[in-house]
Amino acid sequence: MSTIKWFFWNPEEQRLRFVWRILIFLLVLVPIVALAQMAFYSLAPDLVDALQTGKSGLQLLQGMTIVEWIILVGLVLTMTIMGRWIDRRPWADYGFHFGRHWWQDLLFGLFLGALLMSGIFLIEYLLGWVTITDTFRTFEGLSFWQAILWPIALFLAVGIFEELLARGYLLTNFAETLNFKFWTPTIAIILAWIFSSSLFGLSHAGNPNATTVSTIDLVMAGLFLGLGYILTGDLAIPIGLHITWNFFQGNVFGFPVSGGAYSDVTFIAIDQKGPDLWTGGAFGPEAGLIGLVAIGVGSLLVLAWVRWRTGRIQLQLAIPRPPQRKTQLLADSTAIITETSGR
Repeated sequence: MSTIKWFFWNPEEQRLRFVWRILIFLLVLVPIVALAQMAFYSLAPDLVDALQTGKSGLQLLQGMTIVEWIILVGLVLTMTIMGRWIDRRPWADYGFHFGRHWWQDLLFGLFLGALLMSGIFLIEYLLGWVTITDTFRTFEGLSFWQAILWPIALFLAVGIFEELLARGYLLTNFAETLNFKFWTPTIAIILAWIFSSSLFGLSHAGNPNATTVSTIDLVMAGLFLGLGYILTGDLAIPIGLHITWNFFQGNVFGFPVSGGAYSDVTFIAIDQKGPDLWTGGAFGPEAGLIGLVAIGVGSLLVLAWVRWRTGRIQLQLAIPRPPQRKTQLLADSTAIITETSGR
């Protein structure tokens, strides 16, 4: 094989190398999302104006929600195209091995996110760092139960999108690419877990009220979210956890969510005080020590859940080797690789 062809083509996998596949991924995703957004902008100019000016709370929330769903649909379409013709892998390899255990893990993730954020609120309330100023806050002229549907829809889209991209696509591809012959697949997956979590944290560095501390904390949050993925091989726990963590943070307890304010409609409106080092200040609990404590507790609970459900704690993330074969990592302290024709 010529040097030029080797630079672009992986003969073992019979497809383009990772860097070129990522480039194609972006070249497909960006136009799809841009075209969808242009169509939305032409059909809903009032919502576009709200997005640009932020002058209407309800319209701003509606616009953000619709745009997030457009981006999610664009990502799903892009990953379908990539999986079929470029990456050459089925959807299951992105973390969707649907079955009874997948839905059990999803429910656990939803419960865990709600539990951890409830714990954060309770601790801050007991310490006098937050005071309740209102309940069932909503937009003028709109009932609370109508208004709350918009943030639910928003954080559903955000949770699915970010987990599908950061864990389902990037972590999977990083693990596959880093699976070199001179170290074990365990190392490849751990490095991919760290790299994808670092990108997750950096992607939030431009958020309102972001700081160096908030970015570092979100890298830790990325590791926490990715833990369920590498231990089960599925996105159920990360998706569930991400959705309720954000929703309970912003629209149940009224905290900022990654620097953004979503408390125009919330079960509990608060006035937050306390030391920013602990509370995270205007960025939200994710940028405070209390958020790191919650991440630590949550990680232990994920380990306990996986141990209870499967009877063991070991890496279950598959490292696909398309198109001929797939190697599945079964690791506790040591990786055991078995050739399989599927999961």
